[in-house]
Amino acid sequence: MSSSFRLVLLTALALACALPIAVQAQVKREEVVRQEQGNRVSENVPAIPAELIETLNRYQNTRGAGFAGWTKDGCLLISTRFAETAQAHRVCQPLGMREQLMFYPEPLGGLTLAPATSSRNGFVFGKDVGGNEFSQLYWFDLATREVTLLTDGKRTQNRGALFSRDGRQLAWSSTARNGTDTDVWLMDVATRQGKPVVIEGGSWSARDIAPDGTRMLVMRNVSASESHPGVVDLKTGKLTMFPVDGDKAAFGGFRFAPDGKAVYFVSDEPLGDKPSEFQTLRYHNPGTGEFKPLTADIPWDVDAFEIADDGRHLAYVTNEDGIDKLHVLSLPTHTLVALPALPVGLIGGMGFSPDGTRLAMSLNTATSPNDVYVLDLAAARLTRWTQSEVGGLDAKTFVAPTLIRFPTFDQLDGKPRTIPAFYYKPANVRAGTKLPVIINIHGGPESQALPSFSPNAQYLANELGVAVLVPNVRGSSGYGKTYLTLDNAAKREDSVKDIGALLDWIATQPDLDASRVGVTGGSYGGYMVLASLVHYSDRIKAGVEVVGISHFGTFLNNTESYRRDLRRVEYGDERDPAMKAVFDRISPLNNAKKITSPLFVAQGRNDPRVPYTEAEQIVKAVRSNGQPVWFLMFNDEGHGFAKKANSDYFGAATVLFWQQHLLK
Repeated sequence: MSSSFRLVLLTALALACALPIAVQAQVKREEVVRQEQGNRVSENVPAIPAELIETLNRYQNTRGAGFAGWTKDGCLLISTRFAETAQAHRVCQPLGMREQLMFYPEPLGGLTLAPATSSRNGFVFGKDVGGNEFSQLYWFDLATREVTLLTDGKRTQNRGALFSRDGRQLAWSSTARNGTDTDVWLMDVATRQGKPVVIEGGSWSARDIAPDGTRMLVMRNVSASESHPGVVDLKTGKLTMFPVDGDKAAFGGFRFAPDGKAVYFVSDEPLGDKPSEFQTLRYHNPGTGEFKPLTADIPWDVDAFEIADDGRHLAYVTNEDGIDKLHVLSLPTHTLVALPALPVGLIGGMGFSPDGTRLAMSLNTATSPNDVYVLDLAAARLTRWTQSEVGGLDAKTFVAPTLIRFPTFDQLDGKPRTIPAFYYKPANVRAGTKLPVIINIHGGPESQALPSFSPNAQYLANELGVAVLVPNVRGSSGYGKTYLTLDNAAKREDSVKDIGALLDWIATQPDLDASRVGVTGGSYGGYMVLASLVHYSDRIKAGVEVVGISHFGTFLNNTESYRRDLRRVEYGDERDPAMKAVFDRISPLNNAKKITSPLFVAQGRNDPRVPYTEAEQIVKAVRSNGQPVWFLMFNDEGHGFAKKANSDYFGAATVLFWQQHLLK
């Protein structure tokens, strides 16, 4: 037994002795029943009924497919899951057979194909162990099917593989130098000899290599609202930083134009003398001084863009109130290309075919999982290449969310500020029925909840008759730079007040039951669950917290060193006495006595972002207050549950928790 565990145990016993008899009886009733089965550790989680597993099975067997790249022979490389984890597959014709290329027990990520002009035929992929995120990069040869380790194989993080146009050089980001800073490395692919080329300290990434292979665009990432672009001369190693208009700005994509002289980039720098709330696509030629804002008339962020290898087209995606829209420009004139209608939803993983005539992408809607489509630019025709399964369910019964906005506590331009949320409402509800509600809060915190396909939301709506609300509280991305920073540092609990405002809104809705509201969320969303229970346990019946922060000070002390400074920018610096005082005041761990609703905490043992100790300490603190807590931990997972068996068990346990503590 560790000394820290003994201390907590003794403290809990001392508290129990000091409590009134009725409360002591409540503490005693919450006797911890611990079970260990393989890599799963659970405490006080009841046995899952067979009938629940059966009804969940079809929803848990939905799957999608994500586009990763074009092979030299015109096939598509995709990522999909047929067993426990997502692996690489090849598809060579529309709705054709998926050929699985690898069969690892761990999921693969960052699939990056060598360019069509390369002498090598294959791709780079990343893989970690048990979700620890210390990913190593590997080469998969499509001709021989051999796998070769490219990075050091140690406790280092390696990501963001990027090939030069001819495939002779490979760049990536790595913590190999000191374990804390993320440097940019460059490898000669023929010799497999790599070296760091940017060692300035901080978090850096490679963005593009010039067509002639002599320069590399790089970016230093400080926070979601601040990054700094530069260029490296690959012959001399000299790094030159570009000036940032307004001194501080966020940058997205950053690529050389086909001529190698100009650049395309996404930024929220001021345009002229006008501040810019959103990240827009821009063109700049430093040699001539030519500058063109290409999307200034669209008041939304540009999330991604791609340039065809033949230099004739550029595709970009705008995020317009949570819905993605595709645009294609002819180069160099920047004129829009006519496109067919696309499904209303989300677009990801774009890539032009080697000859530049087609654009592949992943498409996802609220009622259909990720699938891969190919757009023929000349014919303006969209063709579906994968048809993923929905567990044998009738997709026509799936519920599409509506976008609502609810007023919150403060004002904007003299009027109440409104917060956006996606509302999944069960269909065919009998008149007069008041629906139980689950609020699902996203992580990040600089992420954005989107109307993507969610088998969990569909199960809750269709099978349990639960209304699901997915808010984008202040601090979410997608709504401008001001909104993004409204919860920073000492303003952290303002986002929690937005949940209070949502509870107020629920109470005004005739079809929602304000007496049966649950809250769930992961990572930062897990913190929001705990904080919401601290402030609103009298209005929230139960909460499910996944890999969440329970105390910002202990979180920042124990998160992996390569992440610490980035997180301090967002949350605040625990070394500052004033900020430490804020953390001590607002952290759920120090307010556990206010959590009076049943709680379910789930965690991955190998989580490098939010260490498992964050979960253990809040579980013990809430239990010492006499409240029931379910605890679940997987020893082979990290920041979330990537293995199907683990995810399925957690999903079933969560539904059982809702049934017992919310729906009864």
